[in-house]
Amino acid sequence: HVQLVESGGGSVQAGGSLRLACAASGYTVCMGWFRQAPGKEREGVATLYTSATGGGRLCYADSVKGRFTISLDNAKNTLYLQMNSLKPEDTAMYYCAADRRLSSCVTRNYNYWGQGTQVTVS
Repeated sequence: HVQLVESGGGSVQAGGSLRLACAASGYTVCMGWFRQAPGKEREGVATLYTSATGGGRLCYADSVKGRFTISLDNAKNTLYLQMNSLKPEDTAMYYCAADRRLSSCVTRNYNYWGQGTQVTVS
């Protein structure tokens, strides 16, 4: 079982920055950040492979490329999302997710989810 605890959300003005953190317990093969705005479907923001199985591959949504950076601190088993040049359309609940199976990682059908942290950009 993997437990995920997010932190770092908040309110910021357009053009500002925030950093989200997700502390994970247990072994994972992949982790990622997803977001869901009111009335919209959940979308993947950024994902990466946390084990050698995935070769360290990163993936970003087109809408955040060049502005957001996903990273992993292996020693702390903590995933980060550095968000720069924030826009009002980035406003959403952000969720950290993870999985232990490569098949789930490939299809981005994660089985472990955090409680979410709100990001509001005005």
